[in-house]
Amino acid sequence: MILLLWLASLPCLYWTQGVETAPTLKTAGIASVCVPPAQVAAWKETGLSVRAMSEAELEQRETVSVPGIRARADRASPTRSPWVNTNGWRFLRQPAGEYTYEVPAGKAALAAAEAYVYGVDAVLKIDPSDVENLGRMLSSLAQRPSANLPDVADVGVVDDGSAAMGEVLNLLVRRNLLFKVVREPDPKLPVTVVLGSPEFPAVEAADPSAFALKVRRRLTDERRTLRVFGSEVVIGRLTSDGTRTRLHLLNYGGRDLDGIRVRLRGTWPEGAAFVAGQGRVELQERGIVDGGTEFTVPRLAVYGAVDLPADK
Repeated sequence: MILLLWLASLPCLYWTQGVETAPTLKTAGIASVCVPPAQVAAWKETGLSVRAMSEAELEQRETVSVPGIRARADRASPTRSPWVNTNGWRFLRQPAGEYTYEVPAGKAALAAAEAYVYGVDAVLKIDPSDVENLGRMLSSLAQRPSANLPDVADVGVVDDGSAAMGEVLNLLVRRNLLFKVVREPDPKLPVTVVLGSPEFPAVEAADPSAFALKVRRRLTDERRTLRVFGSEVVIGRLTSDGTRTRLHLLNYGGRDLDGIRVRLRGTWPEGAAFVAGQGRVELQERGIVDGGTEFTVPRLAVYGAVDLPADK
């Protein structure tokens, strides 16, 4: 049996088993369920939040990749960078889209966290054995105060909707190069990517990795707002409204990581991290270095967030 989960701000589980299983869901930390329309009345008696969702509605959604590290038999060299499967680029490209995850055992928590970080409406199909892991993640996310903040970006991308541009966006996310999709060049951004322009010829997009490296070099590391050290499998999303700032950190590696070093351009006041499964975590080794603020998240599980006052 496959379970389905609806995600908007927090997940909602779609379950076709009987209402007698409601106590199991509650114990796991599941507060909302999505069920076929014919079952809505019965589930409303359980005290869970209920949403009707038909098979036809599910089929209309776009299916996304399983998040995590992709196993590639032809890329076994220890010197090669891991291939991270992330859907962040897709969500930044179409934030109002409706999506479906279908993930194997062990991936529910990461999929839920990823959808939460990007604030998308997604349905998550999970293995039943992952209900407890999912419940723990949902309980952790429910502890976070709301922070619907706009993205911080260093790069503007005029999206032509092509598959080639999609691969470019994918590599920008994987390299932690903060971007936003724009209709025309934004003079406030240091770099704007227009595929087919003299600066970024379309033929160069055939090698998305090299293309992303070119964007990074045009931007320069000195002008990057966010840099993450210590792992190639941690992806950040930085959001701010000028008074509040939240840095989301997603760990795609499948195991907890120690000592994730973060650098934010500018001088930032003291802050604290929230790490799923751990709660509040004090940042370590904070310092101002060459015009940027650096700190270490001592241990990162699947998801963590750093809340900071406004940049000074």
